[in-house]
Amino acid sequence: MFEKILKYLFFLCIVKPYIYLVLGVNINNADNLPKISQGPAIIVANHNSHVDTLLLMSLFSMPQILKIHPVAAADYFCNTKLKSFIFKTLIGLIPLKRKFGKATKEELFKDINEALRAGESIIIYPEGTRGEDSTIKEFKSGVAHIAAMNPDVPVVPFYINGPDRILPKGAFMFVPFIADVYVAEGIKYDGTPTKVFTERIEKIVTSLKEEHKKREEL
Repeated sequence: MFEKILKYLFFLCIVKPYIYLVLGVNINNADNLPKISQGPAIIVANHNSHVDTLLLMSLFSMPQILKIHPVAAADYFCNTKLKSFIFKTLIGLIPLKRKFGKATKEELFKDINEALRAGESIIIYPEGTRGEDSTIKEFKSGVAHIAAMNPDVPVVPFYINGPDRILPKGAFMFVPFIADVYVAEGIKYDGTPTKVFTERIEKIVTSLKEEHKKREEL
C-alpha cells in the first residue's frame, strides 16, 4: 500500500504536471486508449527515449496509472538500490532478465503474467532498446509470446513522436518539445505463429508513424 501511495504522489505531483504543463502532449485517436473498466492491456510502443514511459503512463487517469507496469531490463534499471527504488516503487517497473539461460518462457514472463492475470496492465517496447533518429527497429517476439499466454488481453499499439528530442539518448537534460502520441485499436492474439503476430504489431505501429507523417505534411 505504501508503494502505491508513493507512486500516486510521484505521478500526481511531479510527472503529470511536468508532461502536460512544461512539455506538452497531443493525443491522437484517444478513443482507443485502454479503459480501466475493460481490464488489463499489453501496451506496445516504439522506443526512443526514457521519457517514453512517463509520457505513456501520463495519458491515463491516476487510478489506472497505479495498475500500469512498464517492463524493462533488470540489469540496467535495478542494478543499484537507488535505481531499484525509483523504478520499481515510484514507476511500478517489472524487471525482466535479459540473460535467462535455460529458463522457459513461463519462467521468464512469470511476473508479467501474474500482473496481467491480476488485472494490471504492462508497457513493453518490442524493439528491446532505445532507437535513434525516430527510427523503428525490428520488433522482437517477446510481446507475441506474452500475448499468446494471455489471449484474452488486448495488445494496444502506440506510436510516440517527440520524446527523442525531449530527452535524446545519452542526454541528461530535458528539452521542451510537444510530443505526439497515436493509439491504434487493440488486437488479441489470434493463434498465428508468434513471428507473424509480432510483424502484425510492428506494421500497426509503423502505420501510426505514417499517419503522423501525413499530418505533418498538411
